[in-house]
Amino acid sequence: MTDRPPFVLASGSPRRLALLAQIGVEPDMVIPADIEETPRRNESPRGLAQRLAAEKATIAAAAARKRPELEDAITLAADTVVCVGRRILPKCEIYDEAVDCLSLLSGRAHRVYTGVTLVTASGGQRNRLVETRVRFKRLSRAEMNAYLASGEWRGKAGGYAIQGLAGAFVLRIIGSYSSVVGLPIAEAANLLAGEGYPVHRHWTPGA
Repeated sequence: MTDRPPFVLASGSPRRLALLAQIGVEPDMVIPADIEETPRRNESPRGLAQRLAAEKATIAAAAARKRPELEDAITLAADTVVCVGRRILPKCEIYDEAVDCLSLLSGRAHRVYTGVTLVTASGGQRNRLVETRVRFKRLSRAEMNAYLASGEWRGKAGGYAIQGLAGAFVLRIIGSYSSVVGLPIAEAANLLAGEGYPVHRHWTPGA
């Protein structure tokens, strides 16, 4: 018997797994939820982040409940959206998208929204939205070309990874660094603890 609920992460992102591991949390199972992420007409960046997190959590929770050992699981999902004003930047998959994003972000501030949803053991939802402001330095052509050549931008919202090479571009950040990486760990830890998951159990040596 265990004195905590099973924990399912609705993402296969190595970044989110690493952030959870940073605070001593390891999911019992990872169930990625692949959904259509295209923004709806007139959907705001914050609304998109909230909706996608909720949809991913709902889908993964439904899949988890088909397994007897996960019937009482709690399921956590997150989605990160990068925007300039109301313009939502893509998760770049092609070179031209990354060029457009870096050109737009160069020398200016932008916002990063991460929606977090936890589906409880009883099927309820708890939601959080974290807003972070990030300012880039003005990028030289050489800096842009070098970053584009690295390929690090692939699959990244806004075409960059703050925890990687693009950290050299960031002049200022107001808000949650871990949220820009992909999961605001303070908010995630609070959600898990609120549902009976002992986040701090292994922080004490010998516990």
